[in-house]
Amino acid sequence: MTAMGHIIGIDLGTTFSCVAYLEGQRPLVISNLEGARTTPSVVSFTTAGERLVGNLALRQAITNPEHTVFAVKRLIGRKFDSPEIVAARKRVGFEMVAASNGDIQVRIDDKVITPQEISGIILRYLRQCAEQHFGEPITEAVVTVPAHFNDLQRQATKDAAHIAGLEVLRVINEPTAASLAYGLDTKKNATVAVFDMGGGTFDFTLLEIQDGVFQVLSTNGDSFLGGEDFDNRIVEWLVEEFWKEERIDLTQDKLALQRIKEAAERAKRELSFTLESEINLPFICSAKASSLHIKKILSRSKLEELTEDLVRKTLPCIEGALDDARILRNKIDDIILVGGQTRMPLIKTTIAGFFGKPPIDNVNADEIVAMGAAIQSGILGGTIDDLVLLLDVTAFSLGIETENDTFETIIERNTTIPTKVSKSFTTVEHNQRQVRIHVLQGESKEAHENRPLAIFYLMGIEPAPAGVPQIDVTFEIDADGLVRVHARDKVSGSEHRVEVRPSSGLTRSELQSIIEQHKTPKAE
Repeated sequence: MTAMGHIIGIDLGTTFSCVAYLEGQRPLVISNLEGARTTPSVVSFTTAGERLVGNLALRQAITNPEHTVFAVKRLIGRKFDSPEIVAARKRVGFEMVAASNGDIQVRIDDKVITPQEISGIILRYLRQCAEQHFGEPITEAVVTVPAHFNDLQRQATKDAAHIAGLEVLRVINEPTAASLAYGLDTKKNATVAVFDMGGGTFDFTLLEIQDGVFQVLSTNGDSFLGGEDFDNRIVEWLVEEFWKEERIDLTQDKLALQRIKEAAERAKRELSFTLESEINLPFICSAKASSLHIKKILSRSKLEELTEDLVRKTLPCIEGALDDARILRNKIDDIILVGGQTRMPLIKTTIAGFFGKPPIDNVNADEIVAMGAAIQSGILGGTIDDLVLLLDVTAFSLGIETENDTFETIIERNTTIPTKVSKSFTTVEHNQRQVRIHVLQGESKEAHENRPLAIFYLMGIEPAPAGVPQIDVTFEIDADGLVRVHARDKVSGSEHRVEVRPSSGLTRSELQSIIEQHKTPKAE
């Protein structure tokens, strides 16, 4: 498809989002409608029916916590009863409810809204910023996702973009995008490690840059580990200290909890540059006709004590990626830190200690991913001619369920994509006329422990004794990391093809209905 105008690159972040474009062969960040280079990934719904985005929404967080949604990236593509969401529900002011398929929805008064819709509102705002910048409609984008997002989370992100009126030309992994921006800037051949920790997710990716070819060697990570967890440790400490002193549980007060969360995040940021930060929250609550306050000094050493295990949690992911790529840590030329949480001194010293060399600290951790997405748009559009090829990998193994709850891997994790792999299977019963194909994603040998993606049936198999029919199952992963599966009976020629659209998430009709509702959005 030929682009109608500019193609934008979007980093849809947990805490902040950023949009960029390519000017010649140079990526440039587009400021938002308030003139800032990044936008808080926050949406607030007012009593007047307005949807506020970014800093306007952030200002509503304390006074309107039940109607202000943040960190929605951590919710997208997840189940309501998953352990991560059960814990998260206790820490936020807005209400989460279960959809009929077990997914998460956010309740705003008498309405329920999906995480895809909320992300779509943020993306629409970023699109509007770009349209104001260029003075023309924007309809196409390259959107980034964490490398460790599964198929459901990737599809949900694409759905969010469609709700925002954007055609997604490519979904690109965030560490890969960062390496594109870094590689274009340095013009050097190197083996590069990207340590990417933002507000909600962590990825570690190893790449080889060689004469314009960007080859991802391996990736590992945790899609529920990020700056929010560091903030929550401070919140828990403050709440516990207040309980010790006043015997009052502030977790039951949504307004107080939101004030504490904002103060915790502010203190954490300050402690990246200072040794102490004062947390001062007057009139946090009332008891026995008197007002109570929080006034605490949080030191950098105390913050490190509270969060050291979170930093250490990244090391097995790093070791796993190195093992998969068969690379020794001393063979890494450059280590790039991406995402706002990597400004924390403990992360820098931990990474330096692990690799025996300091990480690169002259990249803009907040903007480099969006800039890499803009570069990818140039690669797709043919405007960048000195970057020959980008080769990414799939973060999870893919396969099917066979007898006795066995998971049969067809595509191994960290396989270069796009890719296409076939394996032959047979029947387990005499004269079996159909087979059930249960597509799964994960690393466990037991099928039920992996993530289901789709189920379909291959019909019309020729009657034969068990073990005689030969059924070829082909898995294909495209450059966006999305999956297609094809099953064929060699004797009868019967076949079935399916583009794996995960078994949960929005149906096509639900998505279309939401898109229609958002065609004439209320003021943002």
